[in-house]
Order: sequence, then structure tokens, then C-alpha cells
Amino acid sequence: MDTKMSSDLLAAIAGIVLSLAFSYIPGLSTKFAKLESSIKRLIMAGLLLVVAGAAYGLSCAGVFATVTCDKAGALGLVSHFIMALIANQSAYSISPETRAVAEAKAERDWDA
Repeated sequence: MDTKMSSDLLAAIAGIVLSLAFSYIPGLSTKFAKLESSIKRLIMAGLLLVVAGAAYGLSCAGVFATVTCDKAGALGLVSHFIMALIANQSAYSISPETRAVAEAKAERDWDA
């Protein structure tokens, strides 16, 4: 059976992996946990936007052939960006906190 991953699924996986990295990588997770929620969302959206922009730019430059360098490719990339963003935010909200992250959040709240 020949199974292929859709680009939507790949975008969702990328968003989830980014979220899990910021949730569980020691050092990174605690620094990220100390930030306000709105700042965290902006950082994640910004990183996903950088990746989407890089994919489009590198495709147009002929380095990779991931996106067509036209209006349809750009619109498809926007759709994939939204899919990755939804998966990213969902994964972050449902993933269990490590003890270090909970302590960093408590420290953030105490300082406020």
C-alpha cells in the first residue's frame, strides 16, 4: 500500500513538533514558560511564519521544490500556515507540563 502524507498533515506535524520543543527541551521550556501567554502565541506564530516564508522563498529561488512560485502556491502556503498554527496552539494547550515548566510559570506569576 502506497501511503503519502498530505501537505496539510506535514504542516500540522511541523506545528506540533515546534510546540513540543518549546514545551520539553530543558532550558528553552522554562524560559518560554516565564513569558506572558500573548507573547508565547506571537513567538510561535512568528516562527511558523518564518518557516512558511523560507519555504516560499527557497522554492522561488529554485533551492527546493516545495511550493509553486505563483499565486496558487502562496495561497496554499497561507492555508498550510493556518493549519500549522492551529496544530501548534492545540498541542501546546493539551501537552502536560513538566515540573520545571510549572515552577517557571509559578515564578512568573509570583513576580507579577
